[in-house]
Amino acid sequence: MGADLNEKALGVFKRYATYIQNYIYKNGWSQLRLSQIEAGDVVFNTESNLVLLSSTASGKTEAALFPVLSILEMQPSSTISVLYIAPTKALINDQFDRLSDLLLESSVPVTKWHGDASVNAKNKLLNNPQGILQITPESLESILVNRSSDIIRLFGDLRFVIFDEIHTMMGSDRGCQVKCCIERIAQKIGYCPRIIALSATMGRAELAADWIGRGTGRDTAVVDIPSDDVHWRLLCEHFFVDTDSKNGIDAGYEFVHSSCYNKRAIVFSNSREETELVCATMHQICKKKGTEDRFYIHHGNLSAAIREDTERAIKDEDKKAVACATVTLELGVDIGKLERIVNVESPNTVSGFLQRLGRSGRRDASPEMVAVFRETTPLPYAPFYELLPWHLLQMIAIIQLYLESRFIEPLYEKKFPLSLMLHQTLSILASSGELTPASLAKKVLSLSAFSHVPREVYKELLIGLIKNGIIEQTDEKTLIVGVKGETITNNFKFYAVFQDSEDYSVKCASEEIGTISSPVPVGERFALAGRVWEVKELDISHRLIYVERVEGKMEISWPGAAGVIHTRILERIRQILCENKDYRYLSSKAAERIEAARNIARNSGMLTRPILCVGGVNYVIFPWLGTVGVRTLKKVLRTRCSEAFGISSVSSESCYYITFKMEKGTPDTLLDYLCRLFSNETIDPESYVDSNDLVAFEKYDKYIPQNLLNKAFAHDRLDFVEVGQRCRSKFKNE
Repeated sequence: MGADLNEKALGVFKRYATYIQNYIYKNGWSQLRLSQIEAGDVVFNTESNLVLLSSTASGKTEAALFPVLSILEMQPSSTISVLYIAPTKALINDQFDRLSDLLLESSVPVTKWHGDASVNAKNKLLNNPQGILQITPESLESILVNRSSDIIRLFGDLRFVIFDEIHTMMGSDRGCQVKCCIERIAQKIGYCPRIIALSATMGRAELAADWIGRGTGRDTAVVDIPSDDVHWRLLCEHFFVDTDSKNGIDAGYEFVHSSCYNKRAIVFSNSREETELVCATMHQICKKKGTEDRFYIHHGNLSAAIREDTERAIKDEDKKAVACATVTLELGVDIGKLERIVNVESPNTVSGFLQRLGRSGRRDASPEMVAVFRETTPLPYAPFYELLPWHLLQMIAIIQLYLESRFIEPLYEKKFPLSLMLHQTLSILASSGELTPASLAKKVLSLSAFSHVPREVYKELLIGLIKNGIIEQTDEKTLIVGVKGETITNNFKFYAVFQDSEDYSVKCASEEIGTISSPVPVGERFALAGRVWEVKELDISHRLIYVERVEGKMEISWPGAAGVIHTRILERIRQILCENKDYRYLSSKAAERIEAARNIARNSGMLTRPILCVGGVNYVIFPWLGTVGVRTLKKVLRTRCSEAFGISSVSSESCYYITFKMEKGTPDTLLDYLCRLFSNETIDPESYVDSNDLVAFEKYDKYIPQNLLNKAFAHDRLDFVEVGQRCRSKFKNE
């Protein structure tokens, strides 16, 4: 450290509470980390909010808590003093254990509050609101609705709000819900507490600072600690499923098994279905090989007991356990030093890749990831664009984007978060009893999440809710929750703003296994928790399924949308196909597959001609746009080009390419038309939405007037600016 930094570090350390200084000595820390120095300087010496960006395992939690707890030691709070908000129960459980150890010598109690937490602990906090409350967004919403008269007693002297893993919520409905909750608490107690946001992976810190600070009345400081030069140990391996399998074992999954067996590891998949299949396959391989089965499973539809059992196993350094997991283990649960991460297919984002990679290599070891790509052998007459290994290309693009330019996807905010607005309207009314239309509008529209929503749009929403009986107008012209609205607010699922299904609880004797989205007939089988179960009894009225475990593996399906892929990833895929660069992290088979893909791309002409005829009236376009851009271009082709060019059957495979039929015109005339369209026409996004569009996506969209849903779809799910730029350049990526 330089002299100035040493002086700053000493100043921060001296202001730490004595028990924190002792904690540092006890753990043998020779010096404070840079994140702890800079964060301490902001927290101790300003009244600003703080966004702390620092790599995984860099001490972010301690960087935030050490100065916060030291301030509370000197100036105790008379109520709950710190709200610690995290996106998952697993993260709260983990940090609860860490905080409990840190606070043994202090007088600050810590309470965790989520659906699986102890009722006795919650009641103790309610009776004597003190210390740190660790909570999920949904549980915080529940407190606001059900204990509105207690808000000042609970939070009247709230000092700090800490958002952990903020990038997972920022800009989403769930993140905006948290912001709404904090702002509503601030309205009740008369001031906004300081907000500290923590993240290891975030693009454009200034956007994060603006989002965090909005509505707080405070400046927001950014502490962005650059990552040290780290050496990643990466390997991408490729298999053709139909030709590489031996002895009845899928070669790709056998490679997954061999890559992580006898290591402390996580096998990540992008869906619960794939996670279940991978885990069941690992169990089968262990059985065939006669080896000890150390594979566990972790995803959101499993019972708390199963998830926590997996977390305990993976933390045990002697157990050499492997967790097959979804995004639920991407986040900052402190699981110690993992030896390896295995990825089945590619994540959809650079952020997700970094989070997964960051689960390994902790405590001075190099992060290590193996990515396995299984590809079905193409049919003999498959079109050329189906011969490309798109998922492998996507993984390379994600890796290269970060290595070359430290790119991470930026914050995206909706202009019309109508489902969340309806939710907050009902939440505010349910907690208030009744309000005049003007008072309700003032409370809702003052929330920063709705700063882009015009007053007339909210008025139209309220009128629609009154017509539907969700809200009622009294004889005194005040508004209350209607009978239909009460059926919504009186259900525990109301507190979550994300879409959920009417799940059935699965039980084996007294053990809770998890949930599935639809009942399975008695005698039939399904997969859950990496095992196969046979249904013995159904209790439809109570949504219960009683099962017994049987051998084998099966697939299971949950509803859910695929992730959003950024345009930069597609542009980098095109560059991979154009360049002759070797990537040292590719195995020989993966490198051969990429070279074959480059030959296909060059020979097909797809790199120089964006629209190609693939036989008769069948065409394919390579727009090199992300998910939103491809969705928008498909709308343009269907609504503006169908008559002039006889275009029909417009469809896409992810956002890699768009296929369509064209009865009239040529690729060149279509390109010229698209260029002129975006050069001469003032685009009205709402004019592109028609009755055939599926515009209801969010949880409460079914209660929102159709014209408002159309408006939200046009402005939040389409991007005519990006598509216009691409069309004017005739898809030359300029």
